[in-house]
Amino acid sequence: MKKVAFYTLGCKLNFAESSSIARSLEPMGFTRVDFQDSPNLFVINTCSVTEQADKKCKKVVREAKKINPASTVVIMGCYAQLKPEEISNIPGVDLVLGANEKFQLPDLILPYLNNKNTNLPKLLTSEIRYDLDYHASYSVNDRTRTFLKVQDGCDYPCSYCTIPLARGQSRSNTVESVLALIEEIAEKGVKEIVLTGVNIGDFGIQQGKREETFFDLIKSIEFISSINRFRISSIEPNLITHEIITFLSSSKSFVPHFHIPLQAGSNAVLRLMKRRYQRELYVNRVALIKSLMPNACIGVDVIVGHPGESPELFLETYQFLQELDIAYLHVFPYSERANTFATEIFPKVDGAQKSERSKMLHILSDKKRRAFYESQLGNKGEVLFEESNENGFMEGFSENYVRFKSAYDPLLINTIQSVRYKSIAENGEVTGDVLFSNAFV
Repeated sequence: MKKVAFYTLGCKLNFAESSSIARSLEPMGFTRVDFQDSPNLFVINTCSVTEQADKKCKKVVREAKKINPASTVVIMGCYAQLKPEEISNIPGVDLVLGANEKFQLPDLILPYLNNKNTNLPKLLTSEIRYDLDYHASYSVNDRTRTFLKVQDGCDYPCSYCTIPLARGQSRSNTVESVLALIEEIAEKGVKEIVLTGVNIGDFGIQQGKREETFFDLIKSIEFISSINRFRISSIEPNLITHEIITFLSSSKSFVPHFHIPLQAGSNAVLRLMKRRYQRELYVNRVALIKSLMPNACIGVDVIVGHPGESPELFLETYQFLQELDIAYLHVFPYSERANTFATEIFPKVDGAQKSERSKMLHILSDKKRRAFYESQLGNKGEVLFEESNENGFMEGFSENYVRFKSAYDPLLINTIQSVRYKSIAENGEVTGDVLFSNAFV
């Protein structure tokens, strides 16, 4: 039996693509197994947003070879696109696939399986920057929630980011094709779809031309009844328009949960980052969301220690976030990447300062999440319960991203149930009563 294991690093988009590529191997007789099940083929889908992601890739290769020394190891993804030669020199790596080539894995892999023929090419990568091909993908690893890729690539040259180099120009699926994929996913019993992409608000570009918009997409999705709810993974503040927010506020399909990258709360740092907005626009977006959807959950991406971020400018970001009506932060210490504008910006911020700033924002995030959860106590929510059973308890997320914990009941798995929030558990989840008004939906 041919067995394949995938190890995916990075974003929701990577998970969607790993899942689709794994399914494409099934007609060839591959069975997807866990990493520890001694597969013939290991596929590592990489991220290269931070230096830690690069290091983790090397560690995963070593672990794979410990599990099955005779296995074939394939590396693909953003790190593979950016540094293919460096990866090819990692002991144990048999094949490196670029951003486009990874989707050709089923056509390429058979000669490599357990074959140490040195005449086989080790690098199959091509220039991605101007590529216009689009590859539809979605995940089905978790029955309760699917990541559906609707867009890829990015045309925004932010100072710190290598994603345009790794994934190329902005390009999208069509609205028609997305709707067909949603119906395909619905047949698998999925209750929630998370729309994902590199720059999802830029949806609508096909073959280099804008044909549709993100607003067109969400309006079309609103009429789908086969999926209970939709969630938007992340959208740039300059692309989540008043029109979109107003539409979502009355939507019956889209949940009131927004993840909006900020990166810095200082206009001076935003300019250094080459972001396409100032913090006043961000305030405007948050205020509009909360005025129309008071219980909406808003998450924020923040980078600390970007070159040129002085202690005073970091405090601007901290104070800005402290006053903002948001629910949580995703904090990223700046990591220098080759071929980005930020390498030429000075002064640099040392590791100790980045660590301290990151710690401060993580503490602030914990406080923000706690305050948001406390604001929900006494309210009702609609929780999609997950399969995991930890010490007799199960968990799930509400429509506005409240993590809810309840006594384990197998009949609740992959169902959306009405609950009432009563208290906050020691480890931070909300607990309360399952009301069963939507029993076994």
